Amino acid sequence: MILNSLIAFLHFVAAMSVVATLVYEKLTFSQDLSVREARRLQKVDAVYGLSSMMVILLGFLRVYYFEKGSSFYFSSTFFWVKMGMFVIVGLLSIYPTIKMIKWKEWLDKNEAPEMTDQEFLKIKKIMNFELFFLSLVILSASMMAKGIGF
Repeated sequence: MILNSLIAFLHFVAAMSVVATLVYEKLTFSQDLSVREARRLQKVDAVYGLSSMMVILLGFLRVYYFEKGSSFYFSSTFFWVKMGMFVIVGLLSIYPTIKMIKWKEWLDKNEAPEMTDQEFLKIKKIMNFELFFLSLVILSASMMAKGIGF
């Protein structure tokens, strides 16, 4: 029982970290980033990725070894909606992450990264979509937890 609660707690912390890091990225990301801001965004994006992996790992543990058992989750429509939305968020995050990794060439020279207007707007739009789909993940989790969609 205690381990079950601990795994659930860690899963929630990881999920909140995903949301918090993405909100931070959205609020901080600008076309005229300083070297310091760009480095910080790279670190935050790494935490975003690590938090996402922890959500998946801990979620896997909850589905198969804790909570209500895999048959409960697999028979829920909203579990599958939640999984689909999480996959969409993960796929959307690839482009901004790759762009941030490529900033290394500028940052190694202690220069701020350069972006075209088109790149900047594309990344901003992607971040908006990520936040939208994350909100659907949270809604789906609530629906699933209340037994809706079985």
